[in-house]
Amino acid sequence: MDLHEYQAKLLMMQYGINVPYGLVATDDDEFQQKAKEVFEKNGIIVAKAQVHAGGRGKAGGVKVFKSIEDAVGFAKEKLNTKLVTKQTDSHGQLISAIYFEAGCKIKKEYYFSLLVDRENNCISTIVSTEGGMDIEEVSENHPEKIHTINIFVKNFDVLNSYDESYTRKILQCLELDESFFTKAHNLFSSIYKMFVEKDVSLLEINPLVLTEDSDLIVLDGKINVDDNGLYRHDEIKILRDKTQEDPLDSQAKDAGLSYVRLDGNIGCMVNGAGLAMATMDIIKYYGGSPANFLDVGGGADSKGVKTALEIILKDENVKAILVNIFGGIVQCDMVADAVITAIREILIANDKRVLNFVIRLSGTKADIGSKKIADFGAEKLKNLNIIPADNLDNAAKKIVDMVK
Repeated sequence: MDLHEYQAKLLMMQYGINVPYGLVATDDDEFQQKAKEVFEKNGIIVAKAQVHAGGRGKAGGVKVFKSIEDAVGFAKEKLNTKLVTKQTDSHGQLISAIYFEAGCKIKKEYYFSLLVDRENNCISTIVSTEGGMDIEEVSENHPEKIHTINIFVKNFDVLNSYDESYTRKILQCLELDESFFTKAHNLFSSIYKMFVEKDVSLLEINPLVLTEDSDLIVLDGKINVDDNGLYRHDEIKILRDKTQEDPLDSQAKDAGLSYVRLDGNIGCMVNGAGLAMATMDIIKYYGGSPANFLDVGGGADSKGVKTALEIILKDENVKAILVNIFGGIVQCDMVADAVITAIREILIANDKRVLNFVIRLSGTKADIGSKKIADFGAEKLKNLNIIPADNLDNAAKKIVDMVK
């Protein structure tokens, strides 16, 4: 789950992390007062459109002002419009809040991030002296200026695995001398503590700045919290902003489904992430193009199947649907009933498009489930072609041929 910048900074403040003074405003009535409060700090207001995307500055979503009136005018102009950045689609993302932040005198900008490195089984710090730029551009044009420091778990204690040696390595990479050690260690160790305690999967600070009075400040912060850890953090869960999510992604998340929309025309309904990946691969192998990744989970009950079908059908590019279920926990005859019920309630009643279904069931009571599907398909339903398949290879060939 992504956090807005202002939410990330409020979280950082709880850990004593040095961020500029700022206030968020969500309607016209708040703009004047909050801009005034920020202006009184040092006569500079940085107004920032709040969307879940990087590159806001280049897209016109971040501006510096030396008057309250100009900052308020910017806020009124941007609120409830959409900001298009390199990280958003052509429609952009809705700006539902403006963050007013006190400016500071910047001497040098740096890049700092923490992420979960599954390949190396550690938390990795990525730092660079080239802050304020797209890190992808720095990586491509100046790879020697990107430094990775791996923080390995000591004595099975993730929280206390960060020590002074890592701060010294970071300072060396950022070309800062020992006189900054105390400030830097307090800052980086606090960031690390927040990262671990709040189940953060990615934290990006770009830029981290050195001010003219030798202070280290988090000027911009992006935080992504691991969805699997949200059950431990009700205080973070309530920060979710559905306006920043694709409506189909949001519906899937609310239903406990794992869904990723793609640009193909063969919808996939599968239980299990590994099986879903294999299903997509074999569709591609036979010349087809998957429209989505969708894992309905091990249970695959009637409600989940119906919601999954609704989500797939909201993609108008979908011309055929491959249902691939392995009955381990769930029984295939129950899945067949759920699929048939969902098709009757959604497609036969409401949807008028011509669709092909290939349904492959394997595992517990697969023979019973497949017979139910075959009998259902034999009804010669209007606009629908529904056939069973006995294995994944056969199912993929059939669905690709149908679309072609």
